[in-house]
Amino acid sequence: MLLPLRNKNNISDVYCGQFDQHFLAGMSWKSTLACTVGRELHSKGKLSYILDGDNLRHGLNRDLGFKAEDRTENIRRVGEVAKLFADAGLICIASLISPYRKDRDACRAMLPDANFIEVFMNMPLQLCEERDAKGLYKLARAGKIKGFTGIDDPYEPPLNCEIEIQQKDGVCPSPNDMAGDVVTYLEEKGFLQY
Repeated sequence: MLLPLRNKNNISDVYCGQFDQHFLAGMSWKSTLACTVGRELHSKGKLSYILDGDNLRHGLNRDLGFKAEDRTENIRRVGEVAKLFADAGLICIASLISPYRKDRDACRAMLPDANFIEVFMNMPLQLCEERDAKGLYKLARAGKIKGFTGIDDPYEPPLNCEIEIQQKDGVCPSPNDMAGDVVTYLEEKGFLQY
């Protein structure tokens, strides 16, 4: 998930995390979390925009498939767009699958390191499959989708994410609780003081 913003020093900031799949890092709940964070920021008077991987693949990235090189280009394009939003002073929340650490690191390198926040949705694969609203995990398990992250293509978890969201006592936090963790982090680090 990418959240580009301007801080009090007028410097562009990007929050990249996987709310599940990229840049809210992880494999599930990314769009739900992105929308909930967006609503929370709006309630605080902050301008934000969500770059959702599924929506981007219908337009900007419709020419890309799911091979490793296409995934890399997908993430690069989203990083560049998120950076433009940051330059315009908006908080940009990028919610997409970014399975490869090197691709997320390349987005991080577009901005000063302190201005890139990666949120890792560290949820078990079984939980992702149970929450499979689109039926994609089922299709991947049946061999109808090839190169599916977590099934026959790897997901490389971040090594040093700023925020990690995971189950508590075997229970997934609510979207509001997850968004609260993200917004609290942004407030504590001074990103919402402009």
